[in-house]
Amino acid sequence: MIIGGGQAGLATAYYLRRTGLSFEILDAEDGPGGAWRHTWDSLHLFSPARFSSLPGWIMPGGPDWYPPRDHALKYIAEYEERYKLPIRRPVIVKRVVRAADRLRIETDAGEWAARAVVSATGSWRRPYLPHYPGVEHFRGEQLHSADYRNPDCFAGKRVMIVGGGNSAAQILAEVSRVAETIWATLREPTFLPDHIDGRDLFDRATRRYRAEQAGEAVEEIAGGLGDIVMVPSVREARDRGVLRSVRMFERLTCHGAVWPDGVERAIDAIIWCTGFRPALDHLIDLGVVEPNDYVETEGTRAVREPRLWLVGYGEWTGYASATLIGVGRSARQTAAEIAETLA
Repeated sequence: MIIGGGQAGLATAYYLRRTGLSFEILDAEDGPGGAWRHTWDSLHLFSPARFSSLPGWIMPGGPDWYPPRDHALKYIAEYEERYKLPIRRPVIVKRVVRAADRLRIETDAGEWAARAVVSATGSWRRPYLPHYPGVEHFRGEQLHSADYRNPDCFAGKRVMIVGGGNSAAQILAEVSRVAETIWATLREPTFLPDHIDGRDLFDRATRRYRAEQAGEAVEEIAGGLGDIVMVPSVREARDRGVLRSVRMFERLTCHGAVWPDGVERAIDAIIWCTGFRPALDHLIDLGVVEPNDYVETEGTRAVREPRLWLVGYGEWTGYASATLIGVGRSARQTAAEIAETLA
């Protein structure tokens, strides 16, 4: 059984169908696309279409075109249909428990028993909001990037974007066209050269992975998957002079934020681009989830529950495994291990 019908679940299903094993995908969404269904309207991938593909089928669009969100959604929907993947939705998985030689999956649509379970729920359902003193007193609007759609409702306001990654940079770029913005980050953001994009970052992650697998020294390579890719909207914001950040504030007040030097700035709204945590609540009853939202694994297989695999949660489940192109490697490994185990 695969829990989650986003990119990680589909990639795993692609390889499982080649093993001859019977399986199903339980997906909590109303339709195809996983977390891509919930991104902001103008989002563009930071890798060209050809380098943003799931296993087996290259995303249409060519090697130098950066697809918008809706193109990615269409591709994922067609991918499901192309490979006739067995998906049930919407099904909310409440918990996974041990049941003799099986794992039992309890959901709002009934129960299933499986000899192997792949958790591929990603992190979208667990947006992370850091706590700052005074946050409960702030009277302006607050939302996480998971709930941001477009800048229309911020027109004419003073908006603070919090976070130093790609989401923050892209949201800042478009909100700054209609509002006054402040960009607060823990440290100075790292901007990649204009010619570097997601394909380069994936290549670097691959080189690190291969060196580690071969027991060789891991080359220190500048630039990582968390650094800011200069997609066209971000370059345009840089040219307008708005791509400047300040260090993090100390506390919030009813109407703004106060910095360590005592300066207070009035703010109408805050957009928290502060990331996500793995959505692992359904695994808590198995006793495998560590306090830091992590499951100890060997490869993608859970150490404390050998009938459980985890795919697509980030580096601890495989290099670049939270990306469209990168998840295939972890998915292939997972399907092979499951086939060998159940044989």
